[in-house]
Amino acid sequence: MLKTELLRPDAGGIAAAAAHLQAAGTVAFPTETVYGLGADARSDAAVAGIFAAKDRPRFNPLIVHVADLDAMRVLVEIPPAATPFLPLLPGPLTLVLPRRAGAQISPLVTAGLESLAIRIPAHRLAQRLLTAFGGPLAAPSANPSGKVSATTAAHVMAGLNGRISAVVDGGACAVGLESTIIGFDEQGWLLLRPGGVPVEVLEAASGQPMRRPTGTKLAAPGQLASHYAPEALMRLNADAPEPDEAWLGFGPDPAAPSGVAINLSPKADLTEAAAALFAALRKVDTRAQAANLRRIAVAKIPQTGLGLAINDRLRRAAAPRDMPVTPRAS
Repeated sequence: MLKTELLRPDAGGIAAAAAHLQAAGTVAFPTETVYGLGADARSDAAVAGIFAAKDRPRFNPLIVHVADLDAMRVLVEIPPAATPFLPLLPGPLTLVLPRRAGAQISPLVTAGLESLAIRIPAHRLAQRLLTAFGGPLAAPSANPSGKVSATTAAHVMAGLNGRISAVVDGGACAVGLESTIIGFDEQGWLLLRPGGVPVEVLEAASGQPMRRPTGTKLAAPGQLASHYAPEALMRLNADAPEPDEAWLGFGPDPAAPSGVAINLSPKADLTEAAAALFAALRKVDTRAQAANLRRIAVAKIPQTGLGLAINDRLRRAAAPRDMPVTPRAS
């Protein structure tokens, strides 16, 4: 078992984190979306450490984080269809683009695909770490595979302590949902996963309506049907909880007969709900277990703006645990 070092968000902490990464270690760090589990994207051994720490399936590709557009262009081709989205970077947006011939990326990152999922994080500490490290970081969410994503350093330590080299504690993540992922074909852009950039923003930037891919081929990270799962089972789009259920609310709350209730946003603010989602899932699940409740009822959430991404995560969290692991288009 590794001794996981908890690092401060200062120059010394960043230097220590970069040293771990340069030695093929795994370091969790904050981004504007969720905490990522970073490793040198060029090193087979380092990337294998991500899969081992998370118990992540090797067929599930990883997102690569880079510091700026120049670093992105070294690794991928940017087709004309992607150009309207470049002003949204840095930010919570991942582009799936053709990998450049000769790009120094471990084949474990792409899981055999010719494309590469890549983004430029906007978080100040993530930027400082990328600069100090001096290369691309493969970085999925810093949690055991299939479990609730981490939005604080404490969440990371709860799931991965003893399995990774270090965690840079940068406080709570502002967006609270993973990045939006888009890909491209001859007709324009495709939504592969809703996330921190709402679809409406993408449509305005491109002048094209949203399209989704057809089929079930895994084309990008974050497309497994069952993911973000708490211990308790979940019932979505509920009007009120049953006596044997905990309650995850949104907007005005009905009374929870069990007394176990967490509200994502009493004022029905989707931005507030997105930022609170993963922490609230963890909290309501812990309280449900303590109260011997086996289910969590979840209030209806609008399918607009960040609500699309919130509902996407909730559907994956509620997916049957014994179902075949297959990708989803959303």
